[in-house]
Amino acid sequence: MRFGFDEVCLEHDPGPRHPETPDRLRAIRRGLSKKHAVDYRSADSADESDAMAVHDDEYVAEIRQFCADGGGNWDPDTTAVEETWDAALAAAGLAMWSARRAAAGDDGRATPFAIGRPPGHHATIDDAMGFCFLNNAAVAAQHVIDRGDAERVAIFDWDVHHGNGTQDIFYDREDVFYTSIHEDGLYPGTGEVDETGEGAGDGTTLNVPLPAGAGDPEYFATFDDVLRPAMERFDPDLLLVSAGFDAHRHDPISRMHLSTDGYGHLTQRVRDVADACDAGLGFVLEGGYSLDILSESVGMVHEVFDGLRPVEPDEEDVDEAVADILDDVRDVHDL
Repeated sequence: MRFGFDEVCLEHDPGPRHPETPDRLRAIRRGLSKKHAVDYRSADSADESDAMAVHDDEYVAEIRQFCADGGGNWDPDTTAVEETWDAALAAAGLAMWSARRAAAGDDGRATPFAIGRPPGHHATIDDAMGFCFLNNAAVAAQHVIDRGDAERVAIFDWDVHHGNGTQDIFYDREDVFYTSIHEDGLYPGTGEVDETGEGAGDGTTLNVPLPAGAGDPEYFATFDDVLRPAMERFDPDLLLVSAGFDAHRHDPISRMHLSTDGYGHLTQRVRDVADACDAGLGFVLEGGYSLDILSESVGMVHEVFDGLRPVEPDEEDVDEAVADILDDVRDVHDL
């Protein structure tokens, strides 16, 4: 893979006790240094007009000024310092790079993965929350649409938290399909099955809230039985993965049981969907708060594109409660 990285993203420091630490990127880079054929690329930062393409102008100006004044607690979870604004623009710029390169056909070992921070998928049209200031994946999707590089973009969010911000931004849009697998009831408490979009975007939002304890069998069944047919029906030109790694069984802030090899199997599945749709495929980092597990899981995604076949899981039955949820999703989306 080719990893987009910018040292500026290390300068956003919410404090020593905050889980969204600059050490996340340092850990990823240390882990990748032990892997084969790791290629780093730089990218221009987003500018304010890129942010304003998906966020309210007044909000963009407000968060910029908030950082210029020294930052502080935007809310109890979302903390900024003076350097946060430049880091947020850099992270959005890296996501834009990932989307552009994917839309241009970079694949295989050239598949782009933007490892910027702060993350983005909780940032709504007019508010920062959940550690997020600018919605990186949304900025990237809008960027390639505005350039004419893609007409239809699908965003698959496998972070353990629902990407309420990405859903919010594209909820009434027919040209962006947003789908999320997340832990039911976890922050921010959104992402119900019946949240499907509105107006022109009716049917272009698909949520699968899984119960705590769901693991590899439930994630694979969700993807194979629901997400893949829905994404293929949408037929995107570009598939972006909002790649959080906090659904891992050893992440400290969730109760899901996805394994490292499970992320490898999900990676192969999204690659197969992109191939089936003749769509570009790019990745944008979201969450993941165990440094060792984050590093290991990003390394797994990389190695799948380097030819690794993840360990095949033992055959396990899908939890009955999850099977019922998938039935509900199929009914709501006529799958």
